Amino acid sequence: MTEAADHPLVAAVKPLVDAMGAELLGPEQAQADDVVLAWEGEDVIAVRLPQLSDSLDHILAAMERRHGRPLAELDRRTKQEVVRTLEARGAFSVRHGVETVAGALGVSRFTVYNYLNRENGSKAE
Repeated sequence: MTEAADHPLVAAVKPLVDAMGAELLGPEQAQADDVVLAWEGEDVIAVRLPQLSDSLDHILAAMERRHGRPLAELDRRTKQEVVRTLEARGAFSVRHGVETVAGALGVSRFTVYNYLNRENGSKAE
């Protein structure tokens, strides 16, 4: 992948790949589930998408970086905002998503469900 690293397509997609927690590979290393990106008919790079559970961990780590501290140290209102953001990003469709988020926030699963129900209740009004 060394020669492809300088390709403009790689430079263009790298921020997205990093944000998703995906991995860049040479096209010759691509497996069936990888996405091969081509430029003017030539395969340039392959993207290996993360497993959904790895994506949730990556999203949580990014949120910690954004807030500048562990999520467990945030106040209740900010934790509720985090839960809303995670719900919008599909975090709770991942198996054990509620448990993973609860652990990161330093709250119980029951509290995460309350945050979700409060949000869904306000949408219904």
